[in-house]
Amino acid sequence: MSSSSDMDPLAFVLQPPACYPIVPYVCTIFGGLRPGKIILIQGSISSTASRFQIDFQSGCSTFPRADVAFHFNPRFSSSETHIICNTLQRDQWLDEVRFSKAPLHKGESFLLLFLFLADKVKVSINGQHFIDFANRVPLCGVDTLGIYGDVTVKNISFLCSNPYHDELTEYPECKPLKLGKATMTTPFSMNIPGGLSEGHLIQVRGLATDEPHMINILLKCRDLVPFKLTANFQDQTLCYNHLTGPSWGEPQTIKTPFFLFHAERFFQILILSEKGVFKVAINGTHLGEFGPPDLDLKSINEVEINGSTMLYTVHC
Repeated sequence: MSSSSDMDPLAFVLQPPACYPIVPYVCTIFGGLRPGKIILIQGSISSTASRFQIDFQSGCSTFPRADVAFHFNPRFSSSETHIICNTLQRDQWLDEVRFSKAPLHKGESFLLLFLFLADKVKVSINGQHFIDFANRVPLCGVDTLGIYGDVTVKNISFLCSNPYHDELTEYPECKPLKLGKATMTTPFSMNIPGGLSEGHLIQVRGLATDEPHMINILLKCRDLVPFKLTANFQDQTLCYNHLTGPSWGEPQTIKTPFFLFHAERFFQILILSEKGVFKVAINGTHLGEFGPPDLDLKSINEVEINGSTMLYTVHC
């Protein structure tokens, strides 16, 4: 596989979700904002709320106040909810943009998804697109999330967009993380009804343990394993292999300038099946194509995950 020698480590850094943080809440965004970053916020609004805000900031200074690249500010009145969006530079607000009839209501839960692109941020509310806001400052300097006001936050997830199918949908598929499910303990196995087909996408999201040794993802067909991805924390390697006969093939090291996994760090792995190959992406970046000889996608009917990880979601 070909690899980029100037690969940016920060492009791969995803962080663990934050669960039930106390508002006001300020945290660093690992690696900062960059095109393709997704931040998903689940929460609820009190029945007496007047307003809350979510700010994507450059640092956390309070005096002078940190610049705010994107200020998202729902305000609740007796008649309707409207949202004010703006940018703060050098302690001065720029021209605000007002969005009326926002689908946010006092006393109800919500799901906000912020998708950052090179030229704008897209915001969906409860699964429906609501806002496009043009970037007024470069994303590269934005590294802090701040949440303030009359809101309870249940979960904040930091993700990356799908590197294969972004062009097909306004938003990549992005479901909230559900923590602590007994069915997601490892070793984990899930059937793939009808087997794989071209264009089939497998998505795995998890968190490496505090003292990890190895994480394995296998695609299986009876006693055969046409695809095995192994992250080895001991020797800091990532490799692909396959078992399509009596013995394993020659391991294929995925050459990257640094190891892509970290203890107690969140990861997202996408495996896209195409004719004769699997395309692999980790944390939103495509790493190459892998496949055994004479790959029969239809025969692959199980995904298995084992090793030093707590799983959040597996979609097949």
